[in-house]
Amino acid sequence: MLTRTPIPSDDPARVNLLDPAVHRDHDLSALWRRLRAGAPVWRHPPAGTAPGFWVLSKHGDVMAAYRDAERFRSMSGNMLGTLTRGGDSAGGRMLVVTDGRRHTSLRRLMQTGFGPRVLGVVGDYVERATAGVVAAAVERGECDFAEDVASVIPLAAICELLDVPVADRPRILGLTRSALETEHGEQQSLESRLAQSEILLYYTRLAAERRDSPGADAVSLLATGLVEDRPLTAEEVVLNCYNLIIGGDETARLSMTTGLLALIEHEGEWDRLVSGEAGVPQAVEEILRWTTPAIHVGRVAATDVPIRGTTIPAGDIVTMWNVSANRDEDVFDRPDELILDRSPNRHITFGHGPHFCLGAHLAKVELRAMLTTLRESVAAVVPSGPVRWLSSNFLNGVESLPVVLKPKAREAA
Repeated sequence: MLTRTPIPSDDPARVNLLDPAVHRDHDLSALWRRLRAGAPVWRHPPAGTAPGFWVLSKHGDVMAAYRDAERFRSMSGNMLGTLTRGGDSAGGRMLVVTDGRRHTSLRRLMQTGFGPRVLGVVGDYVERATAGVVAAAVERGECDFAEDVASVIPLAAICELLDVPVADRPRILGLTRSALETEHGEQQSLESRLAQSEILLYYTRLAAERRDSPGADAVSLLATGLVEDRPLTAEEVVLNCYNLIIGGDETARLSMTTGLLALIEHEGEWDRLVSGEAGVPQAVEEILRWTTPAIHVGRVAATDVPIRGTTIPAGDIVTMWNVSANRDEDVFDRPDELILDRSPNRHITFGHGPHFCLGAHLAKVELRAMLTTLRESVAAVVPSGPVRWLSSNFLNGVESLPVVLKPKAREAA
């Protein structure tokens, strides 16, 4: 079976949005339609030891909350997993869980590492790496697209962005894949925890080297730059390096794999992509909307906030559900259909406002390279085994997709 089973929407309170298995096993489209129509500002009840939280499901409300960084704060965490357990220990030190002037200063520093010159070099590397990885998968015939293609390209791009020495990359890529294996899953294995520790130690050493001999890479920027007129601590440098690794991997990897599954399920759209009727740049945007790798983003209300006649009390957890906003009938025509040349396409897969994803452009470069390579070298994609969805209440996507990539016939000389 390729798709998840629909879940009944008659009583939203019966669906525990904190349960990773709910998102892994079920299609929640009907639930989101019901909430958007009847309870766009809904209070999710407490579950076990976790407190209740507010659920925003409409595109406009989610956009407004993203923009309002004064009343919706990130310091305590940006996902339910940390927010419901008392907060994020990296608050105030890692970009995504920092607010106010410190966030502005840290973001300004890190944005330099995503400038046109740097991304131009990384983009060229991504195109070459993607062509090689896909060619190897086509040569083998059968592969797990998630494991053999989609998990390789983003991490290779991040190594290039951070300027990890070429000799270290095979080891660092392996460690990173192990560390990310259960980053947002139900239980982190001992192997994953050890790999995470090794990565943090590696970047601690790399940052120390770059502080003495800096380059133009993101690690050097963090190691030598000033945030609010003071240098970052070694721990702050490493935390933000690790944040770049996680963020740079997840959106691209999950949108690649789940996007390919969508093209398998929508043969007509695959044909339009291959024929050129649907262009790659628009297809990238639609696949990002369709897959929505970050299911939700969390905040804490800094003051009482009225929304649609409901007042969210100060101190309450507020969640913005991208996966619902990206299917909002008031914004998207035929939102439950994959339309590769959809225009306009105001998806919020990368968030919005002050915390808009730094790596959005790089993720699009990676997805564009994958679609272009598939269109040019693959005639058909055939499922060859069971699809396994990720078990997470934060990340949405396929973690195993066995397929056969059938090559295009070579033209006669």
